[in-house]
Amino acid sequence: MTDLQIAKTITLKPISEIAQKFGIHPEHIEMYGKFKAKLPLNAIDKTVAAKSNLILVSAISPTPAGEGKTTMSIGLSEALNRLNKKTTVVLREPSLGPVFGIKGGATGGGYSQVLPMEDINLHFTGDFSAIEKAHNLLAAIIDNNIQSKTNSLRIDPRTIGWKRVVDLNDRALRRVIVGLGGTTSGVPRETGFDITAASEIMAILCLAENLSDLKARLGNIFVGYTYDKLPVYAKDLKAEGAMTVLLKEAIKPNLVQTIEGNPAIIHGGPFANIAQGTNSVIATLMGMSHSEYTVTEAGFGFDLGAEKFFDIKCQSAGLKPKAVVLTTTIRALKYHGGADLKSLTIPNLEALENGLPNLEKHLENITKFNVSPIIAINRFTTDSHEEIQLIKDFAKSKNIKVALADVWAKGGEGAIELAQSVIDIVNSKTSDFKPLYQWASKVKDKIETIATEIYGAEHVDYTSKAKAQLNKISKLGLEHLPVCIAKTQKSLSDNPKLLGRPKDFIITVREIEIATGAGFLIPITGDIMRMPGLPAHPASEHIDINDDGEISGLF
Repeated sequence: MTDLQIAKTITLKPISEIAQKFGIHPEHIEMYGKFKAKLPLNAIDKTVAAKSNLILVSAISPTPAGEGKTTMSIGLSEALNRLNKKTTVVLREPSLGPVFGIKGGATGGGYSQVLPMEDINLHFTGDFSAIEKAHNLLAAIIDNNIQSKTNSLRIDPRTIGWKRVVDLNDRALRRVIVGLGGTTSGVPRETGFDITAASEIMAILCLAENLSDLKARLGNIFVGYTYDKLPVYAKDLKAEGAMTVLLKEAIKPNLVQTIEGNPAIIHGGPFANIAQGTNSVIATLMGMSHSEYTVTEAGFGFDLGAEKFFDIKCQSAGLKPKAVVLTTTIRALKYHGGADLKSLTIPNLEALENGLPNLEKHLENITKFNVSPIIAINRFTTDSHEEIQLIKDFAKSKNIKVALADVWAKGGEGAIELAQSVIDIVNSKTSDFKPLYQWASKVKDKIETIATEIYGAEHVDYTSKAKAQLNKISKLGLEHLPVCIAKTQKSLSDNPKLLGRPKDFIITVREIEIATGAGFLIPITGDIMRMPGLPAHPASEHIDINDDGEISGLF
């Protein structure tokens, strides 16, 4: 059966029962129908949360199809609950871009899913819509201020970096001209659209700890410069209050359930190749406030989402993960070992062995944060016994725990070995998290530390534009901000064609965006697009609905 067909076989429990199981009285949740709810922010207790065991699920460098971090996260949480460890899985919300583009749904797979699958993959509780509206409100206010004769801040339109957003893949919107149509239609200028997941407001929502923090961060959004070369922020436009109002419900995390009837929290959805790639701080703290174990995931490979999870999110919120589960697939390792994408289902020990250096590098990176790793082999039906054994032998040679996980086919039952390994590592108290760099370091030092230590680059080059932006950052007094590097997910380098474990390569920073509201800088490397395009045959071609309202084609 497809993921959607499996999801439809499950009889969902009322969300009030799930809330009770989670530890919040049904009176205190805000219902969104029978099976979804918003959780109150006052249900977070940081003192209790500090005692929860936070487990991060990451992955090796993925194939274009992804390697199943979400599926693994859900399956692990089910298995921990089966072992009588009260556990909540905390995930990101899916963007409509990938849902209708190449990936399809993003709620796990097989018997390791969060439900209701269709709702979560589509509009859910409206969080993305609220973020989109708040973002575009600021864009409208900026253009209105440029047009105004009585309330103008004298913003230089050439310096405005704030675009508009829409939650769809639409390459035609990457670069647009606004203000055409005469003097009553605004001042013509070049701008563009990003996908909503790449919005700074998405990043802000996922790092804010409460409404007042959210409003302060929104006010700190850097807009551009005046003609007198003075910086302009959203608070100068008096925009932060109205933007916060639009986000008053979106800031609350969403409660749903797993296939096995356990609580799951889903909130926020920044991409990891162009943003920080993790769910909200609020959602993570909510899970930790009511669970002995909290399982969360970070987007793409460890070099992207997990590095940002550790260096940005954990430092910002004071989180200390106890273990990292590194999701590994035999097909991805063969891909990094030189096998053609179309032949990954064919046993190939040589390609697998050639791909092991990619796994090795990600394991090395985990230990740089002083956190213990566990290799989770996400099992596919085409994996041979010899291929599985090769990875187990590799793990044994490195003295690293490894578990075969069959979560797609078996749900929590398929991750019991993995869950026990996680419990063993937590009980051993071998992890003592430390960040890779200190925020107070110079911007170039932070970039080069990540590029050389995590990616394995020889050194970093900067374009003339990036160098000029470094000077602006220094003059604005923003050297202390962490860096959120935008980079391809397909390679450890900034070149998507360099697979495996590339060496002796150079990372090129072509520009640096300022995200003062989110509280980080965004060095952009390689050919990164903040507005993806649709493939030749998008997933939308297979999505349909009948007269009874039954959806098909989501997977």
